[in-house]
Amino acid sequence: MKFHLIKTDPLSKGRTGILETDHGKIKTPAFMPVASKGGVKTVPINELHKISKIILGNTYHLYFQPGVEVLHKVGGIHSFMNWKKSILTDSGGFQVFSLRKFNKITEDGVVFQSFINGSYHFFSPEKSMEIQRFIGGDIIMAFDDCPPFPCSYRESKKSMENTHFWLKKCLSYLQKNPEIYDYKQSFFPILQGSVYPDLRKYSAEKISLLDPEGYAIGGLSLGEEKEQTHNIIDLLTNFLPKEKPRYLMGVGNPVDILEGISLGIDIFDCVIPTRNGRHGMLFTWKGIINIKNKKWEKDFSCLDEFGDSYVDRLYSKSYVRHLFLSKDNLAKEIASIHNLSFYSNLMKQARIHIMHNKFSFWKKSVISLLQERL
Repeated sequence: MKFHLIKTDPLSKGRTGILETDHGKIKTPAFMPVASKGGVKTVPINELHKISKIILGNTYHLYFQPGVEVLHKVGGIHSFMNWKKSILTDSGGFQVFSLRKFNKITEDGVVFQSFINGSYHFFSPEKSMEIQRFIGGDIIMAFDDCPPFPCSYRESKKSMENTHFWLKKCLSYLQKNPEIYDYKQSFFPILQGSVYPDLRKYSAEKISLLDPEGYAIGGLSLGEEKEQTHNIIDLLTNFLPKEKPRYLMGVGNPVDILEGISLGIDIFDCVIPTRNGRHGMLFTWKGIINIKNKKWEKDFSCLDEFGDSYVDRLYSKSYVRHLFLSKDNLAKEIASIHNLSFYSNLMKQARIHIMHNKFSFWKKSVISLLQERL
């Protein structure tokens, strides 16, 4: 993997660059559509190719279904999906958090309960790395312990220590077990420490000593105040090397992403554009639309006059509302494609404005519009 930093905004930490894997180049800042189970819900692969250069898959979900045997037999996740571009795989660590009441965390790893049949499985850091070798993502993530929010200082410190201890095990496994397929896999550790600045600083400094290819920031946007989120990101990007890519996990809505970019983040992922789209919420350059509302019943204008996706021009608000009320699956597809295209365009505009030294002014001018409920 290569990362080339091109330009930094003079009035913020916003930056643009190029991240390159063996499956292609990705302009940053970049947003990754979430394909946890090997597909972005309601979005055909040919449409996804038009929108994104990189997507995210999930080790936990792919382990249970279709399973590593199937993925290995076909030659990895790229071949299985017929996806020619880059893939990042999360390690399953987030499920330690999201399914916490069904898990048992030990020093050696986590006992998971299958979401399919309730059977029990043990995930160690080594097991997560083994599965990710078989899945075959271009960028693979360390197995981490993500604490809930709110979380006491003591609990947060313990989860951070688990994360650091497991990181050593991940690295040891990867050094002894090279890639299975004929392309390079890059490895990102994950910084933890909840909202406690001293823990976050310690995590960043300790992990930086390992000189990894990139860094991921986990454990944020779990319910803490926005100011806390921004303060932690700001703190961490002060300590992380400028020449390495930074990935903010699970963030977020368009405004949160712009704030993240201004604080020096390069890569984002979140289910919001597709999940909200499937429920009729559309992000536009004039604000947020609930397309199911009666307000749009006789509005025959396009979905977003400033959008750059073909669905923005091809379908009217009235028609897409009709599809939702008719419970037609086409509605979910159109809305998901629209929202992912909007996010892609948001990243593109951020890159353009950083290149022209205008990002901070542009961000300030669009944030109020992006939050408007139409």
